[in-house]
Order: sequence, then structure tokens, then C-alpha cells
Amino acid sequence: MDSKKIYEDWLNNAYFDEETKAELRSIEHDENEIKERFYKDLEFGTAGLRGIIGAGTNRLNIYTVRKTTQGLANYIKSLQGENKGVAIAYDSRNMSAEFANEAALCLTANGIKAYIFEGLRPTPELSFAVRKLGCIAGINITASHNPPEYNGYKVYWEDGAQITPPHDSGIMNEVKKVTDYKDVQTMEKGAAVEAGTYITIGSAIDDAYIEELKAQVLHWDAIKEVQKDMKIVYSPLHGTGNIPARRILKEIGFENVYVVKEQELPDGNFPTVSYPNPEAEEAFVLGLQLAKEIDADLILATDPDADRLGVYVKDSKTGEYHSLTGNMSGCLLADYEIGQMKKLHGLPEDGALIKSIVTTNMADAIAKSYGIELIEVLTGFKYIGQKMLEFEQTGKGSYLFGFEESYGCLIGTYARDKDAIVATMALCEAAAYYKSQGKTLWDAMIEIFEKYGYYKDEITSITLKGIEGLEKIQWILDGFRKNTPSKIGGYDVISARDYQEDTIIDMKTKEIKPTGLPSSNVLYYDLSDDAWVCVRPSGTEPKIKFYYGIKGTSLRDAQEKSDALGEEIMKMVDGMM
Repeated sequence: MDSKKIYEDWLNNAYFDEETKAELRSIEHDENEIKERFYKDLEFGTAGLRGIIGAGTNRLNIYTVRKTTQGLANYIKSLQGENKGVAIAYDSRNMSAEFANEAALCLTANGIKAYIFEGLRPTPELSFAVRKLGCIAGINITASHNPPEYNGYKVYWEDGAQITPPHDSGIMNEVKKVTDYKDVQTMEKGAAVEAGTYITIGSAIDDAYIEELKAQVLHWDAIKEVQKDMKIVYSPLHGTGNIPARRILKEIGFENVYVVKEQELPDGNFPTVSYPNPEAEEAFVLGLQLAKEIDADLILATDPDADRLGVYVKDSKTGEYHSLTGNMSGCLLADYEIGQMKKLHGLPEDGALIKSIVTTNMADAIAKSYGIELIEVLTGFKYIGQKMLEFEQTGKGSYLFGFEESYGCLIGTYARDKDAIVATMALCEAAAYYKSQGKTLWDAMIEIFEKYGYYKDEITSITLKGIEGLEKIQWILDGFRKNTPSKIGGYDVISARDYQEDTIIDMKTKEIKPTGLPSSNVLYYDLSDDAWVCVRPSGTEPKIKFYYGIKGTSLRDAQEKSDALGEEIMKMVDGMM
């Protein structure tokens, strides 16, 4: 059936409500918009759904949420996991509460208990709740840092991590089997509550989660020493982090936490930013103003679902505030956490630092310095969670720290997803520790560069929307795949990894060996002088991403080398466009 016929079916089918039909009638003369909304079903990928909110099969709405949940319910029932239940959380985005409720009612209609949070909660707390409640799965309604018109539907499994094989493909197959919306079950909320299958959760899980975070503190002494002097600016960027971030900082003793008022309250339209991304400079404009007024030590901002943390730290010598990339803050925390664990308790012989393949090579240097294993996984924190589960099941391997370049890390094993709340706590603890020694976090960052090398890592992307955009993204990837470069900029290509083909080719000997990781549409080039380049499509946005890293001799040298490599990559891409 073509998109126009499906569009007309939605208009004439009594199953769909009048509000949906009114929205569709408003585009009746826009053939391109009709095609975009109905040319395919919104695809359930390896983590769930993400799309623009609106009416249509290729949009996120109560019907596509129900349909997806029916597929999930069918998969859970095939494993006889109904009695374990599913935990559901949601963030501050438009329609998040409504989508969470629809998912819960579909589950309850299928005889599966739904544990739904009473209000918005951070993503990592959902991961924690799945494990705490002994659920078979979890659902989180969020689109992370995407623009306001988006929302998403992430699925977690009983280990607390987002779904990985075989459950991802198993759920995807069940979702695909649901072809008729009339086959989707739902029920009234009152009946579900009365039946005891719609269960509201809240403060008890909050309290247990906060206690797990507090258990990760290493230096209560340092916090006590500087708690009255250290000033922290924090912004939840209109998201879920406001209450838990402020609560944990208060409970561990920090007395001077200043919240950016304009960004304090939840708002799915994110009125102070074009999109709520703590990687973006605009997210910190208001925070920087407040920091300068009060002379803050550091500025923190969490994304809407509070799994990623952006940071600015003060240089006491110049008074300037420096932004820390996800690689920088991740390495600063990795060095602090692992270093202090070693100092206070010693490190286990099988200790491991886990990073994604697009994360800085400085992590490798840190692991080598502490004599622990460095493990690389595919992009996506679920693969770090998968390794944590493997450690538990085999009894081999001790998780010490894990992080991604995309501003996400996890301290401890209470959850299996990145956690900006624990990162907020840990960075403030680290700031207190260094302050007690007369240093700032920026001083500590410079010391890390001096110790391990001036690594500089960047990411650039090209946005290509719509049907043609998806085709262009694949065209670029195919261009790299078919014509492996021997040099990129001034660097020799030492080896070329193709994670889709599961090959690593030594460019000198032509020897081929497997990557050892799951199949993924990603290309990676190991370059001379500890440099690297990686090309992959975004899993959440209509973008193709180019990651690259170099090692310099100083901040200036690293910046110059990074800029030059970035220009060369874009020249290669321009030749393919």
C-alpha cells in the first residue's frame, strides 16, 4: 500500500481519534509531507523508537507507541515473563507522560504488570529500577538531547541495560509482526489499577537510588573541608535532573549550589535553547552569566533525561571558564576514580576500564598507567552494560569505570546506563578533593594532559534529512568502504576496521583479522602517531558522524593538528557529495 492510501485509511478508520484526523486533514494538500509521514513505519531499532511527534506511521504518537508495546508484550509473553513486570519512566518532553501511560495500559491489557513512575525521572534511575524491582524489562520515554519536536521510546532488559542481542532482534521481530493497529490491546487506567497491574512507583525507588550514589563517594573528608567555600552552578536544561542532582549534592554536603532559574523547570519546548544538548555552547550561556556573578568553581548542565553531563571549569589563573569535552571530563573522572580507588583500597587484578570505539585514546593511556585492562565496545552505553553483565556471569573482570565521548559515564554497578546524576556528584567531589590541595579541576586537567599526552578528539557531522538524506548517508559510507584510504591528511592509515564486515585489515601486510565486536555500520582507521578517524551514521538523528583524534605536545599543538585533520576529512567527504 502506498503512502497516500495509508494516509486515507487513517482519515477514514474509526480506530483513530478525531484529533489525529484533524492534524492529518491539515496536510491534505502537501504531498511531500504525506509521503514523509506514511512512506514507512517508524522503525524499531536496536534500542527502540525515536522520531518526530505527530500523526502518521512514521511519526511518534499514541498509536505507534501502543503498536510497539504490543510487540514488546508479545516477546515478554513468549518468555513467560509476565509476572516480573516492566518499569516505565519518562522525561520532560512533550507527550512523554502520555506515551508512558499508553505503554503501561497496553502492557496491563496483556496481563503484564507495569511499574510506572509518578512523575518524570532520569534515565539512570529507570535502569536502577528495573534491577531493583526484578523486572524483565523497562521502557523509558525520552529523546535525550534531540530538538523539541522529537520524542523516543527506549527498551531495557532485566540486567538494566538497553536491549542487546538476542533480545533486540527478538523484540524487533515481534514489533514487525504487529501489522494491524486493531490487534493492539489496551484498557482503562481505572480497571488496570483495580486489577493491581498498573502500579505507581516513586519515593521508595528515589531513596534507594540516592543511597547507591552516596555509596560511590571516596573522599567525604575533602567535601567536608571545602563544602562551605565551593560554589557550583547547575542547570537541568528544562529536564529531569533538577530534583535528583540538587538532592545528591545537598545530602553529601555541598552548601552553595546555584540553579539557573531560567532553565530550572521542566519544559518540553526547551525555550532557552534551540535544542537541549549539554555539548552545545548555547546550553551554557545563562550558566556562565550566573557563574561570573557569583565566582563559581564549576558549571554543570544535564540533558533532559539526565544521562549526560556537560561541564565548564574555572581557571583560577586567568578567571576564564573552560569547557570540558566528554572525553576530557570522562578521563578526568576515570583518573580520579581509579587513582583514588588504588590509593584507598588497591585495585583488583582483573580491573577494567571500558570505553566505546569512538572515545579518546587517552583512556588507553590511563588504563596502561594503572595496569588495568582497557576494553573497547561499540558506540552505545548498552555495550558497556553488556560487559558488566558478562563480568557478573563469568566471575572474570571487575568494572572500575566506563565512559563514552558523548558526555556519558557510570561510576559503580547499581545501574547499567550512563548517569549524569552520579557524574555531577563525582565531579563535585573531585573538585572538592583538588580544591583541598589548592588546585582547580582545570589544574587537574592540565596535569592529566602532562602525564598522558595532549590528546585532542573532535566530532563533526553532516545532517541529511528525509528519504534522500538516508540514501546520501549510505552513499558516503559506501564510498569510504569501497575505497579505503592509504593516507588521511598527513597521517598514514595503519589499519582499517570495518565493523559491518567484521574485518581489521593491516594496510602494510594486508593481513585480515576479525574485530571481535557485533556487526555495525561503522568504519574506523587507525593512523600513525596515535591518531584515528571513525565514520558512522547516527543512531538517533539524520546525521553521518565523523570522529577523529590526535595526540599533540601542547594544547596549541593539539588544536592545530586536530583542525588540520578535520579539514582533510571534510575535503574527502566533499569529493563524494
